[in-house]
Amino acid sequence: MEKKQKKSIILIFIIFIIMICFFEGMREELGTTIKNTEKTNSDNTFKIISSTENKDIEEIIQNYAKKNNIDVSIDYAGTIEIMSKLNNGEKYDAVWCSNSIWLYMLDSKIKTTNSKSTSINPVVFGIKKSKAEELGFIGKDVYMKDILEAINQGKLKFNMSSPTQTNTGATAYLGFLTTLAGNPEILTEENLQNEELKDQLIQLYSGVKRSSGDDEFLQEMFLKGNYEALITYETSLINMNKQLEQKGEEPLYAIYTKDGVSISDSPFAYIDNKDDAKLEEFKKIQNYILSNEGQAELVKTGRRVWFGGINENADKTVFNPNWGIDTTKYIVPVKYPSTAVIKTALGIYQTELRKPINIVFCLDYSGSMYGSGSKQLIEAMQYILNEEEASKDLLQFSNKDKITIIPFNHEILGEYTTEDGTKTEELINQITSTKVNGGTDIYIPAIEGLNILNKENLEKYNTSVVLMTDGESNYNRLTQLQSVYRQINKDIPIFSIMFGSADKTQLEDIANLTNAKVFDGRTNLLEAFKQVRGYN
Repeated sequence: MEKKQKKSIILIFIIFIIMICFFEGMREELGTTIKNTEKTNSDNTFKIISSTENKDIEEIIQNYAKKNNIDVSIDYAGTIEIMSKLNNGEKYDAVWCSNSIWLYMLDSKIKTTNSKSTSINPVVFGIKKSKAEELGFIGKDVYMKDILEAINQGKLKFNMSSPTQTNTGATAYLGFLTTLAGNPEILTEENLQNEELKDQLIQLYSGVKRSSGDDEFLQEMFLKGNYEALITYETSLINMNKQLEQKGEEPLYAIYTKDGVSISDSPFAYIDNKDDAKLEEFKKIQNYILSNEGQAELVKTGRRVWFGGINENADKTVFNPNWGIDTTKYIVPVKYPSTAVIKTALGIYQTELRKPINIVFCLDYSGSMYGSGSKQLIEAMQYILNEEEASKDLLQFSNKDKITIIPFNHEILGEYTTEDGTKTEELINQITSTKVNGGTDIYIPAIEGLNILNKENLEKYNTSVVLMTDGESNYNRLTQLQSVYRQINKDIPIFSIMFGSADKTQLEDIANLTNAKVFDGRTNLLEAFKQVRGYN
């Protein structure tokens, strides 16, 4: 009897185990099904990567997409960053960049098709109207030599986006090269080696007051600060003037140089991932953008959709003649050179033509940086300070640049400087040998950075402080920093890179004080350092 009971118990136990395994298998299969369903749903989204200047028209695209049951997501980045993302394998269904020239910069493995221009956007000098009048630029044809003369005489300073990181900066630069070279049939490598041309461009860029790594921040910085001119899109100038006039401030006046204007054609192109359904969705979106309805919506935002340059009937509340915008005159477009010449030109700008920079890196070596934090910091700085590595992203320093490193924790741990940005071995040695320990005070190195740069000639250098920290400051010396900054009374931005558990509020207070920006390095510190380099 007992044996039978034991057998029954064993049999029940075996059946129980089998049932557990069965249901566990069902659960895993169900879980896999759910995951696959989620993946399928995610894959159904039509993903666009777009230049940041298109943010103002996302609502137009999303409204159309919703009406037609298309799930659209749009990621924004600078034009040069878009090319990098795509070349590094990030997956999208379409690209909407600033200018067709960048599509030719994509790797051959990235197949773009069905590219069509959606609008045209001239890159202009926007100058405060009173300054434009003072320079005699209103009511007359203005040539590049006139702009150059005003800069050489110390009568004009301007802000701009980086030529190596943004479309506006790059295409404006290509325009300057072409017009100052005498508008050759096509710009060549030989033109780029002309020493007289290089001297003119060095003189031109000596007029740079502030630089930005993206067009969006360029506008924000200008509107917050006290500046007289910038290089920007016509569309951006229109939007900025609306904001300036709403605040009762003086608007900008658009200058289109007579001997050539850089034009961006905003191509919308399909990325061929061999998905017929996505191709059909792309065609629907593109057809809408190019339809009469879609084009009318773009015009409302200040984009030109007519070709041939002239439109007698443009809406003057948008294309305001009082802002120097004249749609009745033909704009002479600059001819862009080959991809090879563009790449060479950008390299020459970075190493020879741009205004030298004087930068102070304040680097956190507090105890919380021990381990992964200090390792990432060292790797990031080794990349930034290595000429060969940084040149891959056109971020290398030149021999005219000045670099200072201030390691800190609750106090300043040292101060190391090179007056030749290509000679950084000693800086790298100090960065790698400094030990992490102690608390955190982000304000004393920031103040020291300001004091260092205050002694420098701001006419010779573009100056900035880069503050990298991974924690909340144990000491709140914001009031002291504010006092020093206002006493110095110079336009020296303090950019911050937040890492680990850094206090974003503290860093944003510093950015607001100095008209700068906070970068998020919590997921990728190297990328944050790369980004901040585009702003100085």
